[in-house]
Parts: sequence; structure tokens; C-alpha cells
Amino acid sequence: MDAARAARLFRDAGAGQWDLPAEAWAAALDRSATKAFAGRSPASVDLDRYFSSLHLADLALACACAQGHAGAWDHFMAQFRPALYRAADAVDPGGGAREVADALYAELYGLNEKGGERRSLFLYFHGRSSLGTWLRSLVAQRFVDRIRETRRQDPIPDDSSAAPLSAPPAPPDPDRARFAAAMLAALGMAMAALAPRDRLRLGCYYAQEMTLAQIGRLTGEHEATVSRHLARTRREIREAVDQELRERHSFGGHEIDECFASVSADAGALDLGDWLEPGDDRKKRGADRSNPEDQS
Repeated sequence: MDAARAARLFRDAGAGQWDLPAEAWAAALDRSATKAFAGRSPASVDLDRYFSSLHLADLALACACAQGHAGAWDHFMAQFRPALYRAADAVDPGGGAREVADALYAELYGLNEKGGERRSLFLYFHGRSSLGTWLRSLVAQRFVDRIRETRRQDPIPDDSSAAPLSAPPAPPDPDRARFAAAMLAALGMAMAALAPRDRLRLGCYYAQEMTLAQIGRLTGEHEATVSRHLARTRREIREAVDQELRERHSFGGHEIDECFASVSADAGALDLGDWLEPGDDRKKRGADRSNPEDQS
């Protein structure tokens, strides 16, 4: 690693705020380039092009966390923990993946040692994707690995038992499409009725994956206030959807539960970004979604 190039990238990444040793930064860049070029000897122009494509600030943060820098860890926890939990909930809405996310912190910190040195998982982040994207892929992969490990440990059933017999597939629910269409229409109405500031907070938090602190700087509010407003808005959306399903669709409690279950089971048709579009675009999309013929 050329010292002048490493120093320039150090400044571009803002790595000085983490008191990152120059040799640790150069080693991180070297690992990244070695992985990318897979044994080839790239020309200087190729290296410059490659390094300019990296998420350098994320790479510097990961490198500082791997070094055990307390300030870097505080920053990482504040900025990425909410996104990590949202990724876990997306993998398993039942909350099972949150344990995977929590266990991941030990690997990231590097509790295990090899040759007397902490082996942090951050050493395998090369900056080619954003740190948030890399973390989401880690959560998903760890969750899949956990399922596979659990299945390997399940006892093999006796041949004489009924366990080896596969259960017949459950018949499709004829009401699922109706419930899903009603749910999407009710959500569209509830989202359209939100105050602009409430819609802004939702969009920043869920669509843009901003932290509470970042949203607070944007709206001029304390992050605790942002959190309370988000909780209130979610509660109001739930109440508005419930009322819409009861009044417009004449659904009872069981049918309303089925509506929510239809979206929880398959949220493929639900894109929060669509609901949070401004003005006429949002109204038009909400009208389209409320028409069951537009669901195909």
C-alpha cells in the first residue's frame, strides 16, 4: 500500500476522528484491494478507481471498531443498532432474529482471540458496500445458519412413526386476497390522513433508515421526542385502519385480525415508500391500491 495514497484516503474517509493508526488503516485498504483483485496485480489507475468507489467513511468506522476504539463503538451503536434490529425483524417478524442480531455484537467486537489478537468480524468488511447493507446481509446469513444448525440437531424419527410422513399442504385461503386488498386500502386511507410532519418522520425512519438523532436534527426535535411521535403515529395508524375496516368493510374483530395477518404473512405488495410519496403522486397511488383490480 502506497503511503501517499493511504494518507489521502485517510483524509477522505475522515478517519482522523477515530484516532485510527495509519498502519491499521493501510492494512484495511490492503485487505480490501487483495479481496477485490484476487491475486492480480492492478495498475495504479485501477487501484485509484477502486478505492474511489469504496464507502471510505464506513470502512474507517469499521476499522476503528475492530481496533476497539470506544468513540467509534459508541457511534456505531447509536447509528446502526436501530437498522440492525429492523433488519432482524424483516427476516423474522416473530422476533427470533433479534437474538441473532444481539449475538452478532460479540463477533463484531471480537471476543474470540487468535494468536493473542482479537478477531473482530469487522476485519471482513471491505467497504465495497455500505456498512448498513453488509450488516443486514450478516443478520440474514446468521439466521439461515441458525435454522440449518437446528435442523441438523433434530432427532431422526423412527420409520414406524408418523413423523416421516409429510403433512398435506394447507388449502389456499379463499379470503386472503379479499383481506389483503381491504388492508391495503385502509392503510392507504390512514397514511393519506397523516400530518405532513408525521409522514416526514415515518419516511425518514422506515424508508430512509435514518436514526432518531438524525431525524431530530432535521426536525429540530430531541431524539426522545422523535421516538414518542413515531410511537404515537404508529398507534394512530393502527386505530385508523381498525376503524376503516369496521366502518367501510363491516369487518368484525376476527376478520380484522385476518387482515393484519394477511399483510404480516406476505408484505410483498406493501411498500412504505409508496405511501410516503408527496402530494398528487401519493393520492393517485392510494387510489390505485384501493381498487382490487389494480392489485394484480
